[in-house]
Amino acid sequence: MCVHFSKLHFPLPFAMNMHRCIAIPGASNHVYDPRTRNIKWLNRFFVLSRGASLAIDPLFLFAITSSPGPNPCIYIDGTMLLFATLLRTCVDAFHVMNLWLKFRLAYVSKESLNVGNGELVWDARAVVKHYVGSVKGFWFDLYVIFPVPQALYWLMLPKLLREQKVEDVMTVTQIIFLLQFFPKLYHSFYLMRGVKKVTGYIFGTAWWGLILNLIAYFLASHVSGGFWYILSMQRIAECLKKQCHESKECSALAWTCPSEICYSSYKNPCVENSAMKANFTTCMDQGGDFPYGNYAFALPLIVKNSNMVKLLYSNLWGLMALSTMGSNLTPTSQSIEVIFTIIMVLAGLALFTSLIGNIQVFFHSVTPRRRQMQFRYRDMDWWMRRRQLPPELKRRVRYYEHERWKTMGGQDEMKLIQDFPDGLRRDIKRFLCLDLVRKVPLFDNLDDLILDHICDRVKPMVYSKDEKILKEGEPVQRMVFIVSGTVMRSQNITKGMVTTTSIEPGGFIGDELVPWCLRMPFVDRFPPSSATFSCVEPVEAYGLDSDQLQYITNHFRYTFLRGKLKYKTRYYSSNWRSWAAVNIQFAWRRYLLRTRGDHVNRIAVNGGGSDGASTSSDQKLRHYAAMFLSLRPKDHLD
Repeated sequence: MCVHFSKLHFPLPFAMNMHRCIAIPGASNHVYDPRTRNIKWLNRFFVLSRGASLAIDPLFLFAITSSPGPNPCIYIDGTMLLFATLLRTCVDAFHVMNLWLKFRLAYVSKESLNVGNGELVWDARAVVKHYVGSVKGFWFDLYVIFPVPQALYWLMLPKLLREQKVEDVMTVTQIIFLLQFFPKLYHSFYLMRGVKKVTGYIFGTAWWGLILNLIAYFLASHVSGGFWYILSMQRIAECLKKQCHESKECSALAWTCPSEICYSSYKNPCVENSAMKANFTTCMDQGGDFPYGNYAFALPLIVKNSNMVKLLYSNLWGLMALSTMGSNLTPTSQSIEVIFTIIMVLAGLALFTSLIGNIQVFFHSVTPRRRQMQFRYRDMDWWMRRRQLPPELKRRVRYYEHERWKTMGGQDEMKLIQDFPDGLRRDIKRFLCLDLVRKVPLFDNLDDLILDHICDRVKPMVYSKDEKILKEGEPVQRMVFIVSGTVMRSQNITKGMVTTTSIEPGGFIGDELVPWCLRMPFVDRFPPSSATFSCVEPVEAYGLDSDQLQYITNHFRYTFLRGKLKYKTRYYSSNWRSWAAVNIQFAWRRYLLRTRGDHVNRIAVNGGGSDGASTSSDQKLRHYAAMFLSLRPKDHLD
């Protein structure tokens, strides 16, 4: 909870302490909570960056190409290679940030998962030890960003091309791609599962599930198209080799171009990058005698010599092959081509079935809820027209319904589990609410039995922006525990003077009920609220009604009457803090007037102010503080 005051000035040490936010108990300053909003967005960004890296690796395959024209030769397209290298380096830089974050990110303890709590470990040394010692942790993350393709294409492949080892170039390229791609694919799934294990979801909506499935389908077509392209280049090299043996000018054949790396552009298509004297145009003829099989459609790409056309057409081929489950493929008798065709058929069948299944699940989950939401909106509009509500109230009702639907998804959690057995319902609510209740400093040291009863009796609540949860002077009928959002507490001291306090997630409202429930003899009259609580943004919270809190305090009265709990209640109460802040302000002013009163007045006069105005201001401040002293909170805990 961060405290701010308007029209009140405090000494610097006190102001620094009052503006300091309450940290999570036991958490190190260097360890971050993975459930916070910023960390969730960072994790989503890192998951998307890992998916982008899967799409970048196939770009390296398109860097190996053949020069168009009657004298083809194999070389590396420097433009495509440079483009792929820059993209890969940028994405790996984001992953390095993820590595740094994981050294400072709390993790879920496996021991707590066995109990069912899912507690986070906050010790900085334990976090580093867990991350470095895990097989799928630091070393696996380091492996997936190791610059193997960059080193291979810039250092190793040019050397092989200079030595006329074109077959080795094709083989090494395919092996390195597979050794990098499949671990990256598993790493992406592992990263998504880790984010989901901590937060319960990745993106939170069914629309994102549909979008991710479509992205996965297009990614599979992109990868299969890239691998199809490099196999096509391998088949072209085999054609050149065959023509070489059948030609009398085989000694003049140069497998590779003089420039191993040629930077192609619109003005420099690398057509002249060939030292071949023989004319082997039959290898570039789609209707020639050489059996290209599945790779016949790749020949126009080589003749076109356009990187954009290569990418788009290869992706189209992969999409068509996966969508038709390989029915458009005509493989030859070569074993590699047959294996590639089988993999394409099985991958197309699996991906298409999975995509259709996920789309069905999406529509089954979204369509009934959307229809239910439309029916509720229609009923609400009809009721508001019938009651002739003013436009402002209509706007607030619609905004609340929108926020409630966005938060709850059209479902009432309590109704879903109300018919469960008591033990199962209690364990579910304990899992949902225990961390939040323990964040409340008032309840952090209570027994597990009491916390179970508190979690079993809270109910979820949603407040829209600018709504007032409680007004000053109204009876307090429930305690509210803030899950997300910010609540502003404002209290009128007197005319023209207001104290404001910002209550953040983990804070609570309605602490007046605790001493009211413990008061003896019991008075059946709710305590009045000493301040007004309004929502700065949409707020999600849990509420504990007064009768439920009274039931808990009556059955566990011995715990709530402890002296430590009494002082903790006063220390964390927003009412007591505001009262203490004004008293400290008053005492500080009196101290300044008593020790340096003449000096302060002299500075005011020399600075253009009048002594009478300064004295009047001090008198007003004393008057306001004296009035506020009469509003000392009463909790009956003494």
